[in-house]
Amino acid sequence: MGEPLHGKRILIYSHDSFGLGHLRRCRAIAHALVDNDKEVSVLIISGSPIIGSFDFRSRVDFIRIPGVIKLRNGEYTTQSLRIDTEQILAMRASIIQHTAETFEPDIFIVDKEPLGLRGEVRDTLTMLKARGTPTILGLRDVMDEPALLAPEWERKNVLPALDDLYDEIWVYGLRQICDPLAGLPIPASVRRKMTYTGYLPRFPSKGAAPTDAIPFEEPYILVTTGGGGDGDTLIDWVLRAYESGESLPHPALLVLGPFMQAEMQAEFHQRVARLDRVHAITFDAHIETLLSRAVGMVAMGGYNTFCEILSFDKRAVIVPRTRPRMEQFMRASAAARYGLVSMLEDDGWRETSQMVEALRKLPTQPMPSQCVMPGLLDGFGTIRRQTSLWLQNDSGDRPRLATAGE
Repeated sequence: MGEPLHGKRILIYSHDSFGLGHLRRCRAIAHALVDNDKEVSVLIISGSPIIGSFDFRSRVDFIRIPGVIKLRNGEYTTQSLRIDTEQILAMRASIIQHTAETFEPDIFIVDKEPLGLRGEVRDTLTMLKARGTPTILGLRDVMDEPALLAPEWERKNVLPALDDLYDEIWVYGLRQICDPLAGLPIPASVRRKMTYTGYLPRFPSKGAAPTDAIPFEEPYILVTTGGGGDGDTLIDWVLRAYESGESLPHPALLVLGPFMQAEMQAEFHQRVARLDRVHAITFDAHIETLLSRAVGMVAMGGYNTFCEILSFDKRAVIVPRTRPRMEQFMRASAAARYGLVSMLEDDGWRETSQMVEALRKLPTQPMPSQCVMPGLLDGFGTIRRQTSLWLQNDSGDRPRLATAGE
């Protein structure tokens, strides 16, 4: 019997049980880390019910904790099991901590929620901090408007945790586009922990077979709603533009999303069946391949979608949601100011003529690459370098790296 293998271990926690954004971001980071170092293994803890639908690189694996979903009133409920919510949350916290104790990570990365869902990673953070394990909080470029984020974080007692439990905060974006903590009473000690990495580039999936989801021989526009749970208004707006009989420059491929209600999906498929230049699918795990072949994009403007637009240099019309968070609107507004995308505001009326005009203008609007912004897509390079410094560092002091865009 040889010595047990340890290598370098990175544990990533993603709280989300609904939607695709957090899971896809964590998966992309995990792949970038193992591609950079053959000694690194990454384990992802996630509550996503469809995490098993995605392919993972060698040395990347996942543990799925029981799922919960957030109701409109802000309360949580179980996703599948007929068990009390508090019991589910206790189970999740126990699984997370036991996984960390057994896996013995060299780095622990928490995605977006500093203390996890309802504080479920606090004990794990405290335990790993006491062991000397570097703890990293990863934030997307936009969290929410300060008027809503500040009281939410005060209620959750987040600011002391940023100071006491985290060694570093990675912001997956550029300071000049968005500061996720703008307007919050962030102490200088926390600001010094922040590293702006640049956005996370995306690539067509390695080894992915040519997708059969593309029925068009001519260039097409990809319309996507992310997970689809709240994407019905966008799909309806685009469909009405094609149903109007107006001349539009390209056909459309709609990706409805796996979390869109089944009844709504059925209704959209019926409408699509009556149109020659529109095709719809529910989900494709290789969305990057669909986008790489598209001439442009219409989307809601979540973080991953924005990264894909930049990575594949695609003209895009963003129709951001404004509820329950202003995150997409804030990102799209900033990106539109720099000419990276165009934005179509959902005014509640959603006049068909507005979408027709946006689709007509899409092929001639500037491409993102025409806006020169140093460090824009440096995210993985920054994360790889900073991770390597942490893995090589035995002193416990924070390794300092120049942040993207500085």
